[in-house]
Amino acid sequence: MSIVPLIRSARGTVSGLPGGFWWLWLSTLVNRTGAFVLTFLSLFLTQELGFSGWYAGLVVALHGLGGIAGSPLGGMLSDRWGRRPTMVTGHLAAAAGAASLAVVTSPWAVAAVVLLMGVAMQSVRPAIGATIADQVPEHDRRRAYALNYWALNLGFAIAATGGGAALFLGYRTLFLIEAVATALCAVIVFVRLPETRPEAPVNADGERSAAPRLTTLDVLRDGPFRTLVLLSLLVCTVFSTPWVGLPLTMTSTGLAPESYGVVIAVNGVVIVVFQLLVNRITEGRSTIGLLVVSALLFALGTGATALADTPLLFAATVVVWTIGEMVYIPVNAAATARLAPVHARGRYQGVMGMAWSVGGFVAPVTAGWVVEGPGPDVLWLGCAAVAVLAAVGYVVLLRRALGGDDAAGGAVAAGASRGTVAAGRSLEGTKAAAAAGAAGGAGAGAGGGTAAGRGGDGRGESPDGAATAAEGTATAVSAG
Repeated sequence: MSIVPLIRSARGTVSGLPGGFWWLWLSTLVNRTGAFVLTFLSLFLTQELGFSGWYAGLVVALHGLGGIAGSPLGGMLSDRWGRRPTMVTGHLAAAAGAASLAVVTSPWAVAAVVLLMGVAMQSVRPAIGATIADQVPEHDRRRAYALNYWALNLGFAIAATGGGAALFLGYRTLFLIEAVATALCAVIVFVRLPETRPEAPVNADGERSAAPRLTTLDVLRDGPFRTLVLLSLLVCTVFSTPWVGLPLTMTSTGLAPESYGVVIAVNGVVIVVFQLLVNRITEGRSTIGLLVVSALLFALGTGATALADTPLLFAATVVVWTIGEMVYIPVNAAATARLAPVHARGRYQGVMGMAWSVGGFVAPVTAGWVVEGPGPDVLWLGCAAVAVLAAVGYVVLLRRALGGDDAAGGAVAAGASRGTVAAGRSLEGTKAAAAAGAAGGAGAGAGGGTAAGRGGDGRGESPDGAATAAEGTATAVSAG
């Protein structure tokens, strides 16, 4: 394949976005490049502190639970308090947590620190998503969200490689490195990123009227957005399943656990290399159409896993659902921003992040039960059916809310991007939540897959979002 299309797509994708976005992008890259805690947490707890695999799994699960609480909290704070103070506070709290892990040894203290880290890390994600929506015009948001997701995956690829090579420094040193990197993110946001929260409108008397204060339940009363959240929950459940079900399936066919590390690494490589090209190809296309296509790619990739029996075939299925991931994450994030009122962008991003965290937490538990019970084939065919159901739901339930002149508007944006002004945050939370759920059977067996895994923190924005699936998937191997 010629590298010229990749260069052209990269050039077209990065042009025309505001300067503030690039400082946010840099903070995401720095944050994920230094993300070592979740990558090595289960190993640290079992090998360094001597805790049981059961306890390690519980602690990682607490991080996921913290993320579920952190998403709506961060969304509320970013709307009421401001995007920038929410991000700065969340980063500093997460940095303090990472530094604390380098010194605490009590099981209760470790559990409390990890839980609070989950809250702090995930509280930043809605503020990031809302900031992108504030800064970037609607026709460029999908592109911006895709770039932010690309930075997240690029950072994790660097962290996985560098962290594995730097293990000789010791787990505690790596945790301190994460603390420094996360604190640096807070500095970048505080010094370079302006506050973007929209000001309240001015009334007839020349005074600013207070924006309505919405709760999470109020947000869920928005019918189209509630539907988008529920369908995203289905997609996230499917998306999170391979991070636990795949290693269990591969080992059940007699393949070595090490082969899973190679297969799942394909996910990160494909995203880092091809995300910009995929974004260029999908530019200007219908939101509903892309949501449907991505859901069907998830269905095809997971369903085909039932037929795979060699590392090469398993890797091929990973490529298919990874393409679905690259399409889905930025489109879903942009759709969330599109449905959100200006004064409630943070809350809407927070609710979406919470949905992805819940799906990513539930899926691993379900996957383990199905693989050990009815069998792997039932798991993968079930995933395919759920993804097809989501695709149908997008067409039937959201065509009116997200359809309209979407494609035409995208075409106009594509022309503008080549001239003057030429978006996606993910759930960054998805793969982290998957790791948390998977770790219910945790153990020291994580070593084989830790460095190979890649995660979101969230996915998630996970979506978004955000963490690594490495320990979750690897512990699933050992549990299996």
